[in-house]
Amino acid sequence: MGKAGAEQKAGRSTAQIEADIARTRTQLAATLDELAVRVHPSTIAAQTKAKVVGSVEEKAGRAYVATSGAVEQLKAQFTDEKGQPRPDRIVPAALVGVGVLLLVGAVRRRRRG
Repeated sequence: MGKAGAEQKAGRSTAQIEADIARTRTQLAATLDELAVRVHPSTIAAQTKAKVVGSVEEKAGRAYVATSGAVEQLKAQFTDEKGQPRPDRIVPAALVGVGVLLLVGAVRRRRRG
């Protein structure tokens, strides 16, 4: 510390020093209170919960967007530019679906009997 700083500190009165100490104690108490709140288990749990909820919501949003895009692509396969159904594609897909259901039913019956 320079000579001017030492002279300035030496020139302070007892009341000024006591006021500085009181102010420092108040600041320290506030800092300790803030630290206590930050490290309290309920605060940490709330922060962790908020992070998990945010992560789940983000993943759910991405899944929704992906699903929505897939549905739109599938819809485009079975409708024309005007939005009208395309029987030339719907009928074969429906027959395949019915065939799969019949196959699954037959396999289940075979396992039971």
